[in-house]
Amino acid sequence: MDQPTPDLPTPDAIDAPEVPTDPAVQSPARPSPDPDPVTGPSEVPASTTTRPEEERADGREERIDARLRRLVGGEEQVLAWAQGWVSREVRLHRIFGARTLDFAVVTDRSLSLFSTGFFTRRPRRRVYNARFERIFVTADVVARGRQRVRITSREARPLWFELDASARARAFAAELTTLRAVGPDVSCIVAIDAGTTGVRAFAVGDDGRPLARSYREFPQHFPRPGWVEHDADDILRVTVETLADVAGQVGAMGETIAAVGITNQRETVVVWDRRTGAPRARAIVWQDRRTAERCDELRAAGHEPMIRRATGLVLDPYFSGSKLSWLLHAGGVDVDDDLLFGTVDSWLLWKLTGGPDGGVHATDPSNASRTMLYDIGSAVWSDELCSLFEIPRTILPEVRPSSGRFGVTAAEHAAGLRVPVSGIAGDQQAALFGQACVAPGMTKNTYGTGSFVLTNIGDRLPEPVDGLLTTIAWSLGAGPVTYAMEGAIFVTGAAVQWLRDGLGVIREASEIGPLAATVPDAGGVFVVPAFTGLGSPWWDPYARGTIVGITRGTTRGHLARAVVEAMAFQTADVIDAITRASGTAPPELRVDGGAAVMDLLCQFQADLLGVTVRRAAIQETTALGAAFLAGLGEDVWNSPDEVNARWSADASFTPDMTEAERVTRESAWHRAVERSRDWSHD
Repeated sequence: MDQPTPDLPTPDAIDAPEVPTDPAVQSPARPSPDPDPVTGPSEVPASTTTRPEEERADGREERIDARLRRLVGGEEQVLAWAQGWVSREVRLHRIFGARTLDFAVVTDRSLSLFSTGFFTRRPRRRVYNARFERIFVTADVVARGRQRVRITSREARPLWFELDASARARAFAAELTTLRAVGPDVSCIVAIDAGTTGVRAFAVGDDGRPLARSYREFPQHFPRPGWVEHDADDILRVTVETLADVAGQVGAMGETIAAVGITNQRETVVVWDRRTGAPRARAIVWQDRRTAERCDELRAAGHEPMIRRATGLVLDPYFSGSKLSWLLHAGGVDVDDDLLFGTVDSWLLWKLTGGPDGGVHATDPSNASRTMLYDIGSAVWSDELCSLFEIPRTILPEVRPSSGRFGVTAAEHAAGLRVPVSGIAGDQQAALFGQACVAPGMTKNTYGTGSFVLTNIGDRLPEPVDGLLTTIAWSLGAGPVTYAMEGAIFVTGAAVQWLRDGLGVIREASEIGPLAATVPDAGGVFVVPAFTGLGSPWWDPYARGTIVGITRGTTRGHLARAVVEAMAFQTADVIDAITRASGTAPPELRVDGGAAVMDLLCQFQADLLGVTVRRAAIQETTALGAAFLAGLGEDVWNSPDEVNARWSADASFTPDMTEAERVTRESAWHRAVERSRDWSHD
C-alpha cells in the first residue's frame, strides 16, 4: 500500500539550506546549463516542475519498489533537500558520514539516485527517478544532527548544503513514495582490448549482443634475442583510433555509449612521466626474457618461497617485478617525483582520463596480482617485495575493484568521448568472466598469442601449487576477491605466426586449419614451440623451440598439424596439473580465441582431456568480460548471474579417442618436451 503524502509546509515556511559565503561557491538556483557529457544537451524549461500532488491528481502516481518503500518508511532517512530546485545536472560526489550514497544526478523534473548497499550485501548502484519540486536524498543510516554535503556541478563549482535529520525533514520522506525503480538509461558498453599485437574496441548492447568492432595492430620491437618491446604511444594511438571507429559505428546506429571497460596484455611494464605524459622507455612485454639471470640470482638466494606465498606466482621473468627493476637500474630510468609505473591498463586509463591534466593512476587486483609486487592474500602492495626488487611504492598505481567507476574519459584524449571507465581486468581474467565462469570449478582456455587456462577457485586462497599460478580473478565492489588457478602457456597462436612470417609455410593465419586437415595426423612430428621458454607446468626460461620426428615423408600439412596439436598438448598438460592439485577434473572446458575456430583443434582437445569442449558463440570473450565488468559497475547488469545467462556456445565437442591412444600420444609429446628443456642455459 502506498504511503500517504503529508501536508507539506510552503516553501516560505521552510528554512533554506545554508550556503557558505565563499565567492567561489555558486548559488544553487540556476547552475550553468552545460551539455551532459554522455547524453548531450537538453532544454531546461523556465517554469518550475510539476508538483507531486498534480501528478497524482492526473492519475499518474508512480510505482515504487517494495524494498525502497520499506527503506523510506524508517526513521532518519532524509539526508538533504533543496527548495524550489530547477536545474540541469549536478553530481553529489560525497556525503560525509553516510556510506550508502555515491552521488545523485539532478535534472529538470527528475532526480536519479545512484546508491550503494540499499538492498544487497555487495555495494552496487541502483537508479531511481523522481519528479517533485523539492529534492530529497535518502540513505540507510543517518546520525542525528546536521552534516554538510558538497554538490559539484559539471563546471566543478561547489554548492554546499546543510543536512537536516530533524523531525521536520523526516516528515518529507513520504514524498519519496513517488519514486519508481527503473533501469539505467543505457545503450551499449565499449570494451578496449589492448592485446600483445593489437588493440580491439568492441561494443555490446545491454543484452550482450555485439554491435561494433574495430581492430588495429601496432609495431613489435625485438632489439635482442629474447627481448620484446612496445612503444606505449603506439598502443595509445591505436586505442584511440579503434575507440573513434567504434564510437562512429554505434553513433550511426543511433546508439549511445554508457561506459568503457579496459582489458589488457598483462605483466607488460610501462613507465612514464607524470608531468609530460611521455613514456620514459619502451614498454617491456610479458614475453621478454632479459631478466632470467636476475630471477636465478633471487632463487639461489632463497627468495622464491616468500614470493610464492605472497603472490601465488613463480619466480620468472614473465612477471612485471624483475622487468620494472631492470628499467630502474640497468635500463637507466631515473626515479623522481614525476615517475609513474603501470601495466597497460593503467597507462591507458591515465591517458584517457586526462593524462597530465588529472589522469587517474589506478589498476585493478587482477593486474596488480601479476606484477610480483602485490600480496594477493592481504590485497596490498607488499613493502617486502618492493624492497626486494628495489622499487619505490610512490610510482605504483592505486588498486581499485575490477568493477566500479575508475574515472571519466576526457573528450580531448578519448576520441571525443566523455564516458565513465567502469571495469578493468587483465585479459585472461576478463576472458574467464566473459566465458561466464563465475562459479568455482568452471574452467576456460583462450587460444591467443599464448594460451591461458584459468579455473575459478572461489574466494579462498589455497597454498601454492607446483607448476601453476594462483592469481586474483576479479573483485566486484567491496566483497571478497575471487581467485583463479592458472596455467600460462607462452606460445600457441604465435607459432602460427611463425609458420606464416618465419617459414612462409602459409600466407595467412586462416590457412592453418585447412592445411592441417589435409593429413589424418601429424605423421609422428612434434613441434614444441618454446620460442621464449616454457611456461606452465614446466617454467623453464631456457627451453627453446624444437621439432622432432621429421622424415622424408614430412609435408607442410604434417608441420601445420603438429603446430595445431601442440596447442592442445600444452593445454592438456596444464589441466592435468590443475586436476592433480584440486583432485577434481573440470566438468567441461570453455574455449575461445582465434585458434578456437578450428574444429580440428577443439576435437583433438576434447580427445586429450576426456571432457566436453564448448566453444563460445562470441569469440571475443576477453573484450566481452571487460564490457560485463563495466556494465556491472554502472548497473547495466545487476549480478554475475545475469552475465551467465547471456553466455552461449556455438559448438560442443565430445571425446572420441581411446585411452590407450591418448596415453601413447601424450608420452611421445613429453619426450619431445624433454628435448627442448634447458637448451639455452650455459
